[in-house]
Amino acid sequence: MAHVLGQNQYGKAENRIVRVHRDSSRHEIKDLNISVSLSGAFEDVHRTGSNANCLPTDTAKNTVYAFAKKYGIDSAEAFGILLARHFVDDTERGVVHRARIRIEEYAWDRIRTTGPEEQGQEAGHSFVRSGQEVRTAEIGYDGRSLQVISGLKDLVVLNSTDSEFWGYLKDGYTTLQEAYDRILATQVTARWKYRYTGRADEAEPHWDRCYAQVKRQLLEAFAGTYSYSLQQTLHAMGTHVLDDSAEVDEVRLELPNKHHFLVDLAPFGLKNDNEVYYAADRMYGLIEGTVHREGVVPVIPVV
Repeated sequence: MAHVLGQNQYGKAENRIVRVHRDSSRHEIKDLNISVSLSGAFEDVHRTGSNANCLPTDTAKNTVYAFAKKYGIDSAEAFGILLARHFVDDTERGVVHRARIRIEEYAWDRIRTTGPEEQGQEAGHSFVRSGQEVRTAEIGYDGRSLQVISGLKDLVVLNSTDSEFWGYLKDGYTTLQEAYDRILATQVTARWKYRYTGRADEAEPHWDRCYAQVKRQLLEAFAGTYSYSLQQTLHAMGTHVLDDSAEVDEVRLELPNKHHFLVDLAPFGLKNDNEVYYAADRMYGLIEGTVHREGVVPVIPVV
């Protein structure tokens, strides 16, 4: 019986790189984790052991570091596009048909020693854990068009009020008590697909500005939604991004419910008026969903 080699790819995963831009006394740092995956005419590499069409994974690693030096890193997305185009368009004999570049970016904030506080209006009951989120990007290129999916993970947010959960289905195994004023907290993983495909007549988005804009919209929707369920909040967050970011066609969100349970203080003669909670890290409800524009076929995969 004949056997068929199915879908396959290879590459160099998790290339950790820190690029320091020293063009002035005010240095800029880009701290990235880059994974390269290539697909193409690699049948003989698998079937016969011939490496004639095999670009070594070590070469992919070296390319990442060399390109960081030669071209600098303006943004995760722009650098990923540069790499993806190179591996498909410039590899000898055209053996690479598609490149996928996945990037995580770790943010560094400048230490402030003096100066005024940041200006801006604060939400009285909404919080974000500073400096914890990781920026992500995934770029696909097949020689004709680009697919750019940006995102973030580990963005921890919390509303200390303006959240309820009641009126749900109940059966013989339901013990959860209805809540009319609860803490709503989650650790956001978000990915969003740009409509940009890399055509010559398209303007390339300003990736850093778009990332900051989408992150702000996610936070605004989380803080501004009076929530009756985390599902409702997810929909509001995705909708707010699409309403205010014309560059984005699709948003996928994964929101684990970081449960906070009221502690029973009655044994100590104390009343717990929604003030003292036990923060559970396991187990947790996991709410996932995609919001996309009408007529757009969603492409962001479920991880």
